[in-house]
Amino acid sequence: MTKLFARFMKDESGATAIEYGLIAALISVALITGATTLGDQLDTTFGELATELDAANDAR
Repeated sequence: MTKLFARFMKDESGATAIEYGLIAALISVALITGATTLGDQLDTTFGELATELDAANDAR
């Protein structure tokens, strides 16, 4: 039993998988944040463009 526990404590293969999982999660959060920010900016830009086009169409 002691040998089994000692071998379990020395095994680091699970730690590497957890590290890769944490890195993947961090990258995912960064991508989602960036996409949300970009989407909000595009929404604002296209809203302003639509307003300008409506005003130009009404002026004709």
